[in-house]
Amino acid sequence: MMTCMKFIAICAAVWVSGVAVAADIVAGAAKAQACLACHGAGGISQTPETPSLAGQPDGFLQWQLVYFRTGTRKSPVMQPVSAALKDDDIRDLAAYFAAQPPPRAGSPANAGDPLAAAGRKVVQGNRCTACHKDDFSGTQATPRIAAQREDYLLKALRDFKAGRRTGGGVAAMADVVYPLADDDLRALARFLAQFAS
Repeated sequence: MMTCMKFIAICAAVWVSGVAVAADIVAGAAKAQACLACHGAGGISQTPETPSLAGQPDGFLQWQLVYFRTGTRKSPVMQPVSAALKDDDIRDLAAYFAAQPPPRAGSPANAGDPLAAAGRKVVQGNRCTACHKDDFSGTQATPRIAAQREDYLLKALRDFKAGRRTGGGVAAMADVVYPLADDDLRALARFLAQFAS
């Protein structure tokens, strides 16, 4: 888990490096070509357990790439890829993917799907919307989870619960999912994957 000092150091490094520098979406599109093999055309993943990046908040994408680059977030695929990224590359890639239309919900969430209905109850009984917004579109610090791949959402939830993944300096996700049963996690993933915002 990231210590407070490490989090402050990363924040300071990003601030000093000139966050105010404008991103180049055209350059981001060119740089993103290497990402599309896994994350899909236009950033909409067709690869199991791989997230769609389209429509994710720009700031969230930048932070995740920095976390991968620094080793704070572990991934045998993303760490080597992000290690070579310069700050401008990160800004450009994030701007490109944030500007893409987000994925559409796989199938409509309705009362007829008992797993999605159970997921709706998990959302209502927890504080998902406090960080991810009422439409689950995310903020600069939290991801868009509406219409995300169900298998990826389930993997991420299980990783947070097991402590294999942190939420970027705060333990909010671990605190939220730790008391949930695996059936709750599966229901939550189904509901969010089907949620159209």
